[in-house]
Amino acid sequence: MVLKQLRVSRHLTQEQLAEMSGLNVRTIQRIESGHNASLESLKCLASVLEVNVDTLQQTRLDMKTQKELWQAAPLWVRLWFALNYLNLTPSKRATVRALFTCHISGYVFCVLGLISQPALAGGIIMLGVGYFFNFCLWLGNKYSIWSDAEHT
Repeated sequence: MVLKQLRVSRHLTQEQLAEMSGLNVRTIQRIESGHNASLESLKCLASVLEVNVDTLQQTRLDMKTQKELWQAAPLWVRLWFALNYLNLTPSKRATVRALFTCHISGYVFCVLGLISQPALAGGIIMLGVGYFFNFCLWLGNKYSIWSDAEHT
């Protein structure tokens, strides 16, 4: 069964899937470990995962690996991320960390701008860089290119 692949690809835990489908967590665990599931259970899971029952009954689902997703992204997106992070496997955590760091330091410098005009300019620049990282985060989510997506 491909239930675990589908669940993980949608970033759901077994508990979340059980709650959304109205099934017991133990039922989800049994189905993922290869035990037979009732048609009613499969229908509940199929509706939550937005697939048909036949897809759930397949033995293996050909899902794209992270490397394939990265290679399938447009060249300009790959170059953008490679140049910005000097890394060919972009990390979502690093992007979020940079986004928060830029915004927090930008706000601090803007407040310091009440005392010093150059600090205000620095704060505005940091906020601009923070919004750039926000755009990078959006692009990474759009093209599913994060190398650490399976860990989050």
